[in-house]
Amino acid sequence: MISLQGVKKVFQTRNGKVTAVDDIDLSINQGEIFGIIGYSGAGKSTLIRMLNGLETPTSGVVDVAGRDLGKVRGRQLREARQEISMIFQHFNLLWSRTVKENIAFPLEIAGVNREERNKRVAELVKLVGLEGREDSYPAQLSGGQKQRVGIARALANNPKVLLCDEATSALDPQTTDSILELLVDINKRLKLTIVLITHEMHVIRKICHRVAVMEAGRIVEQGNVLDVFRKPQQPITKRFVKQVTEPEETQETIEHLLAEFPQGRVIQLTFVGASAEQPIITNLIRKFAIDVNILQGKISQTQNGAYGTLFVHLDGEESEVDKALAYIREQQVELEVMTNV
Repeated sequence: MISLQGVKKVFQTRNGKVTAVDDIDLSINQGEIFGIIGYSGAGKSTLIRMLNGLETPTSGVVDVAGRDLGKVRGRQLREARQEISMIFQHFNLLWSRTVKENIAFPLEIAGVNREERNKRVAELVKLVGLEGREDSYPAQLSGGQKQRVGIARALANNPKVLLCDEATSALDPQTTDSILELLVDINKRLKLTIVLITHEMHVIRKICHRVAVMEAGRIVEQGNVLDVFRKPQQPITKRFVKQVTEPEETQETIEHLLAEFPQGRVIQLTFVGASAEQPIITNLIRKFAIDVNILQGKISQTQNGAYGTLFVHLDGEESEVDKALAYIREQQVELEVMTNV
């Protein structure tokens, strides 16, 4: 569905040339939810603007739904954009239009007759869960409702690709989750390809099948979300994964415990897939003469399966602790000794 080959984007500024996107190769499959994550300045917004033809690559090929967007112009570019829709961080609604009028706007531009417009708008209002708010204006809606209008408007012309530019960054966590669940539902119902850029790993974890990590204009790591969570390779990826798997208070908790109990070992357990459902802690207590103190833990669901981390403190005779560690490794659970004193 989407193929990028050797894509580079260079901007000319007063201070010289700036390379925003640097030699990117990327393939996104039809019907998948693909995440692009990076901090500010990584180049992800420039990349997504090339995916809808708002920016032309300095070099390389940007192929979306069979069209090279770097080469098409005029009517061909307008036709290509009808197959590529976008939703934004700040909604970009027309404030003088009602919900149904906002959703109908791209249909009006496309020359769809009134009867067909009204039918399509009614379908979309139901799809995004805005029944009863059709005649409301944006100022009367919550942030989540505004984004639902944005999603419905983006789907009006039955696009093949939906681009999401930090679409949940302006929303609270609960509303963010509801919008992400809506995107997953749309992906499944319509078999729509979704490309989502964000700086929040929670968003990637919750809905994406695959992810690419951007830094300084380049893709430094990519793969299935579960694989990236399980074994992040690059330092920047490890920082992103820690947003979800290792709460900020974890290190503080570990340091406090070691100060109070200056013996034993602190370990990090990583559970993937079915291993996340094993009663590891119960079995440790039953089988070995050790004390087990749970410091911090979390199990998250990804589109590819469950992923969890657990930080525990083991204390007892060294031989018993060693036996316990060996037992954990036998259970196909990844183990890292954080501290050994």
